[in-house]
Amino acid sequence: MSDRLTPTTADEVRDCVAWAVSANQPLEVVGLGSKRGIGRPVQASRMLDLSGVSGIVAYEPEELVLTVRAGTSLAEVSDALSQAGQEFAFEPMDHSVLLGSEGGAGTVGGLLAANLAGPRRIKAGAARDHVLGIAAVSGRGEIFKAGGRVVKNVTGYDLARGLAGSWGTLAVSTEMTFKVLPAGETTTTVVVHGLDDETAVRAMAAALGSSADVSGAAHLPAETAGSAGPVAGPATLLRLEGFAPSVLARTQALTTLLEVFGEIDTLDADRSAALWRDIRDCRPFAGSTSDPVWRVSVAPTSGPPVLRDMIGRRPARGFYDWGGGLVWIATGPEDDAGAAELRRSIAAHGGGHATLVRGSDALRTSVPVFEPEPGPLAALSARLKAQFDPTGILNPGRMRAGL
Repeated sequence: MSDRLTPTTADEVRDCVAWAVSANQPLEVVGLGSKRGIGRPVQASRMLDLSGVSGIVAYEPEELVLTVRAGTSLAEVSDALSQAGQEFAFEPMDHSVLLGSEGGAGTVGGLLAANLAGPRRIKAGAARDHVLGIAAVSGRGEIFKAGGRVVKNVTGYDLARGLAGSWGTLAVSTEMTFKVLPAGETTTTVVVHGLDDETAVRAMAAALGSSADVSGAAHLPAETAGSAGPVAGPATLLRLEGFAPSVLARTQALTTLLEVFGEIDTLDADRSAALWRDIRDCRPFAGSTSDPVWRVSVAPTSGPPVLRDMIGRRPARGFYDWGGGLVWIATGPEDDAGAAELRRSIAAHGGGHATLVRGSDALRTSVPVFEPEPGPLAALSARLKAQFDPTGILNPGRMRAGL
C-alpha cells in the first residue's frame, strides 16, 4: 500500500483507518497541509490525505446553514459564502502566512481540528461555537455522527464541539455542518495613537465595555505596527462592523469615549479589511520563518507584563489581540525559544497558556508545544484518547509525547 492514502469518500476513510488498525500502521492525518508545522512532529509511517474528501454538500443561505466535506478548501467555502453576503463569524486564521506553507488557508476539517478563531473571537467565539454537527471515523475504524443541522440538536455529550481543537488525534472528520452569519455591510476602525501597552489595554477594556459593539480590539506596539496594515505605531485598534448608519453612530460615540486616551483617527472599510486580515494571520511575524512564535492566552491585564518579561530576557517582540488577552510573541531561536521562561512568567501573572505555533522540528520535539496539562486533566485526556483511538494510530504524539 502507498505511503499516502487518498480516500474520496467517508467509507474509504473508514477502510483506510480500519486497515491501519489491523496493520498497526500509524497515520498522519492531513488536508492541504497548511498547519503541519504546528504541534510535535507526527510519528507515523503513512499519511491519510483527506483533500479528496471534498465538496459543499448543502448550503442554504436563507437558513444560515452550511454542510461541507472535511477536505474542502477554506478558499472554496469562503468564496461561496461571500457570494451570498455571508461568512464564518469566527474569522478563521490563515496559518500559511505565518508558517510559509503552501496549503493556503487549509481545509474546513483542519479549521475545526485546530478550533480556529480570529480577532472576532471576543464577540463571536471560535469554530467550536459554530459547528452544529459532524460525521467522523474513530481510531477504531468506526463511522459515527453527532449533532445535526439545527442549533438545538444536542443531548448527552456534544461530540462535535469536543473534537474541536483535538488536532486529528481522536477521530478523522469527514463531514461537518456549521452555522454561518451575514457579513457586515461596512467596517470602520478607530485608531488611538501613541499609547503604551498598559494604557492600550485600559482603552480596549473601556471600548469593549461600552455599547459600541466592538468586534475587534488589538494593540500594535511601535516595533510591529508598520508590518500590519496602514498604521504607524504604537496603535490601538477598535473595529466596528454592521449597517453603515449604525457604524457611523457607534464610531462617533467611541471616539468621544476614547479621546481622553490620545490622538484618534479612523480607517475606512478597505483599509480596515487589510489591517484586520494582517492581525488575524499574524503578518507582523511572517517575514522570517526561522524565529519561533508563541500564541499566549492570558487575562488582558497580564498581557503587557508577560511580554515585558520576555523582552527583558531575550530578543523578543509582540503584539496584542482580543483586548489584550491574546499575545503573539516572537522570540530568538536559541535554546528552548524561551519556553520555560514564558510559562514561568504566565504562571506568575495569574495563569494562562502558551502554544508554540512556529518552530523547527527539533524545537517542537524538545519543548512542550501545547500547554502542559495538570495531572488530573492529563489523565482525562489519556482516557478520552483511549476511547476514541485505543491503538493510538491517529496523529500519534502530535499534541504531546506518548499520546
